[in-house]
Amino acid sequence: MTESVEDVGVDPSELSGDDLMRELHSLHRTRLDTLRHGSDPALANHLRRTAELETEYLARHPGREVDPHRLRDGAGLE
Repeated sequence: MTESVEDVGVDPSELSGDDLMRELHSLHRTRLDTLRHGSDPALANHLRRTAELETEYLARHPGREVDPHRLRDGAGLE
């Protein structure tokens, strides 16, 4: 039995904090190569997985610290 692209990856809610960060680092490290050279299904999987992991991160850290030096002029800390 073959896995479909959508079946790849552990449910982000089941990952430990360290594993979630490791997965996010891996995805961000491979982002440009996947965008430039990956097949359409690989890019779709990368986008899906990135959204899943980032959504989980934000759910775990809703009050994350925002660095004011990273804000553009006119952007507020709301």
